[in-house]
Amino acid sequence: MAKGKLSVKKGDTVSVIAGKSKGKKGKVLRTEPSIGRVVVEGVNMVKKHQKPNQKIMQGGIIDKEAPIDVSNVMLVCKGCGKPTRTGHKELDNGKTVRFCRKCGEVIDK
Repeated sequence: MAKGKLSVKKGDTVSVIAGKSKGKKGKVLRTEPSIGRVVVEGVNMVKKHQKPNQKIMQGGIIDKEAPIDVSNVMLVCKGCGKPTRTGHKELDNGKTVRFCRKCGEVIDK
């Protein structure tokens, strides 16, 4: 289990590479670095029994995304459109950015 700094960030598009949602793509909604998990839109859906409250007037069974381990997702490069590993490099201005290992394009602008 990876703890601490994650290779994906909120808003990144990722592809699931293992588990029951293998092959699906989605946007990262939330990261949980302390436990090494991410919540991806439309992936790892679970049913939750919800009681009515002030926020949700209608109770019942709702579908929601559950966290998935960060090792089971891979970042999708915007340049080549394929799932890829990422590297880190420092630009001329001193800023550290992620880049695609397949095509070399900078992911963080």
